[in-house]
Amino acid sequence: MAKFSKSSVPQFSVEVYQNAFLPEGGRDVNAIVTVTSTGGGTTGGVPLTDGAHPRVRVPGRAPDAAVVLMVDCSGSMEYPPTKMRNARDATAAAIDTLRDGTRFAVVAGTHVAQDVYPGNGGLATADPRTKAQAKEALRRLSAGGGTAIGTWLRLADRLLGAAEVDIRHGILLTDGRNEHESPEDLRAALDSCAGRFTCDARGVGTDWEVKEVTAIASALLGTADIVADPAGLAADFREMMENAMGKEVADVALRLWTPVGVEIVFVKQVAPAVVELTGRRTGAGPRAGDYPTGSWGDESRDYHVCVRVPEAGIGQEMLAARVSLILPSTAEGGAPQTLSQGLVRAVWTDDMAASTSINPQVAHYTGQAELAQVIQQGLDARKSGDFDGATAKLGRAVQLASASGNADTAKLLSKVVDVVDAATGTVRLKARVAEADEMTLETRSTKTVRVKK
Repeated sequence: MAKFSKSSVPQFSVEVYQNAFLPEGGRDVNAIVTVTSTGGGTTGGVPLTDGAHPRVRVPGRAPDAAVVLMVDCSGSMEYPPTKMRNARDATAAAIDTLRDGTRFAVVAGTHVAQDVYPGNGGLATADPRTKAQAKEALRRLSAGGGTAIGTWLRLADRLLGAAEVDIRHGILLTDGRNEHESPEDLRAALDSCAGRFTCDARGVGTDWEVKEVTAIASALLGTADIVADPAGLAADFREMMENAMGKEVADVALRLWTPVGVEIVFVKQVAPAVVELTGRRTGAGPRAGDYPTGSWGDESRDYHVCVRVPEAGIGQEMLAARVSLILPSTAEGGAPQTLSQGLVRAVWTDDMAASTSINPQVAHYTGQAELAQVIQQGLDARKSGDFDGATAKLGRAVQLASASGNADTAKLLSKVVDVVDAATGTVRLKARVAEADEMTLETRSTKTVRVKK
C-alpha cells in the first residue's frame, strides 16, 4: 500500500525537445513535450477548504479519493470455477490496499449493474470495519447473466459523481465480449464518463475482445492489460490500487495555444503508452485548447505535438505554440492555475544540415507510434488471412522494436513470428500461436520505452 509522509506540494515541469529549424517552404513543426510531476503522489496532501485556493494542498496529508471496483459476474466467469474465485480474491486484495479514508464501492456487472457494497446507492469510507464488510459481500458473489459494460460504467459514474473528492477512479474486470448492449451504447457510456473519472481495465482469460477493453482504458485515460492466468489477478489488482492511491492531482490539462495561421496537426501521448488526444480538444479561449491528461502522482510522461505554421522567409522566426499544464479551479468563477509551460519555436534557415536534422526524441517517438500501428495492422491482417500483409507489418514491427530498444515488445513479437533478422525486419509467421500470446501482444502494443537521453 502507498505510504504517505510529509513533503512539499507537487510540482510540475515542462521540457520541450525539438529541432526548431525549417528549410525554406517548411511548415510542419514537431516537438516532444516531457511533463514531470514531483513531490506528489506518494507524498500526499488534502485540499484547502477556504475557497480561496481550492486546489492547493496541505503537505503531509493524503488526497481525497474515491474508487469503484467493477467485477464481471456474467455466466462465463464460472468457466472454469477458479476464475470467479480468483476475481473475488483479487478484488479483496485491492480493497485491502485502499488507504483508510478512501471512499469506495463494489459493483457486480452482468447485463445489468448492481451496487453490491455498500449497497445503498452511495460509497463507503475505507477502514478496517468497512473493508471486512466489503470482503464478506464479495464472498456472496456468483456468476450468472450476460455482459453490458456500459451499464457498469454508468453506475460507477453515478457513485463517484456523488463524492466530494479530488481523485475519482474505476477498476474494471471482464472475461467476455460486450454482447448484451450495442457498440453504440458502450460508446455513449464512455463519452458520458470521459473526464469524470479515470479507469483501468483488465481482461482475464482469452474470451474477451481486446479492442473493447483498450477502448475503455483509452477513453477514460487509464491502463489496459491482459491477465491470461486468473491466478495472477490478485497481484495485478493490488498494483493497480497502489497506483490509484498514489495519485495526487486530478483533471490536469495540456493546453496548446497557437498564433493566428497555425494549424494543429496532432497531439498524442507517446510515453509510457501511445494515446491519441487530438480529437479530445476542448476550447479554452481564443486560439487555445485543452487536452486531458487525467490524474498524476510522481511520474513523467511524454507528448508529441505537431503544428503547421505559415510559410516564412529565410531568417524569420516565430512562436509556433505555447504548451501549458493547467489545473482548473474548483471554485465557481475561479481562474485556472498554470502549473508550468514551455515554448515551441520555428526558425527558417538555408543551413541544410540544421534544417534536415531530426531531433532524437522526435525520431524515437515517431518510431514508437509507428510500432504500435504496424502491430495492430499486422495482427488484423493475420486474422483476416492476409498472411503476406501480416508478415510485412509484423516484420516492420520487429525492426522498429529492435532499433528503439523496446525489449518487452520484441519479446512479445517473438511469440507470434520467427525472427530471421531483426535489423532488416525479416520474419516468418509462426504456424501456431497461443491465443493468449496474440492477445497480449495486441493489448500491450501501445506501451512504449522512454527515449535514451
